Amino acid sequence: MIIHVAWKNIWRNPTRSLVVILAMVVGMFAGIFMVSFAKGMMKERLNRGIETEVSHIQIHHPKFREADELKYQVKDVFQKTKDIEKIEGVNGVSPRIVIQAMVASAETGSGVKLIGTDPDREKTVSNLYTYIKKGKWFEGISRNPVVIGQKLADKLNVHVRSKIVLTFQDDEGNITSGAFRIAGIYQTVNTSFDETHVYVRFNDLDQLAALSPGAAQEIAVHLSSQKYLNQVKNKLSNMYPNLEVLTWKKLNPEFGYINDVYDYYLYVFIIIILLALGFGIVNTILMAILERVKELGMLMAIGMKKGRIFRMIMWESVMMSIIGGTLGVGIGLLVTIWTNHTGISFDSYKTGFEALGYGTTVHPIIDWGITINVMILVFVTGIVAAIYPALKALKLNPAEALRTE
Repeated sequence: MIIHVAWKNIWRNPTRSLVVILAMVVGMFAGIFMVSFAKGMMKERLNRGIETEVSHIQIHHPKFREADELKYQVKDVFQKTKDIEKIEGVNGVSPRIVIQAMVASAETGSGVKLIGTDPDREKTVSNLYTYIKKGKWFEGISRNPVVIGQKLADKLNVHVRSKIVLTFQDDEGNITSGAFRIAGIYQTVNTSFDETHVYVRFNDLDQLAALSPGAAQEIAVHLSSQKYLNQVKNKLSNMYPNLEVLTWKKLNPEFGYINDVYDYYLYVFIIIILLALGFGIVNTILMAILERVKELGMLMAIGMKKGRIFRMIMWESVMMSIIGGTLGVGIGLLVTIWTNHTGISFDSYKTGFEALGYGTTVHPIIDWGITINVMILVFVTGIVAAIYPALKALKLNPAEALRTE
């Protein structure tokens, strides 16, 4: 009975009610789509960062990341590689020699991070080989092949089969150099990465760096699924208590920040929208009560209890919130599904996106956890927004209200 009366009251002034409902539809649509867009953008950056740049887990000497010096090595990396491969959830392991170096062409030079790796093993921990745009992944050059990024190639003004010289300090502290010929040029969506990472074969760099047999600076570990991350990390920490075992969250704080903190910003955004809509509902319900002072006074005069009047006004607000919120969330989900399939292109801003490491096509993703929470918040907003107008109505004096024209 109360719900039926509340429903009829909403449509006494359909224009005003529709304006409030429409505002809620637009607000909820914007909130849901914004959350989905941000989720898609962050997930794409996260996946690219893990699969291309850092892999899931890395093992180093405890002081290597602080000092970044060649002397901080992991010993017996090949035996460790075989042992790690046997762990459940691990689907790729690759030892790497990592050296800060200078690369020079006939025209200019640049500082880079030089990585010596087994080309076949590297494919199991990184998808960098899929980004080769010119030449091939360590193929076509028999002696000292090197793979560099397109950004660095442009900077050095070199091409496939061009010769470059890599200079660095070996394990004994001597400055050493080696001539390499470009076998392939990759191009990821992260131009900073492309400009600073150079890949050579493990054995070629091992000879130049004069490392101890079986020594390297890093072991990269790739997992078949994120669900094994903590399990494998803990197992590796127990296996190698004297080494530093870090997941991608610690290796690249930006990724951890994206994954853990960004949800809070999204909730803040949604709450701001709901606050604005809440004030709109308060205003609408108050206007409706002012127009119905005489009617409310009559209901009180004939014996309708204040509790029922309170519930009637609350239902009016809740029903408008549910209608607007449901339509807004529904439209937001439909648009998200559609744009997830088609993608949203930002090719016009390609330079800026790639400088930050983001792709230029975003595929929004539905986050059902946030969507359900938003629906609950809409319902709560409807209840909270109606409390003040409902209390205002209860303060009416039936005798005075009946004399109101």
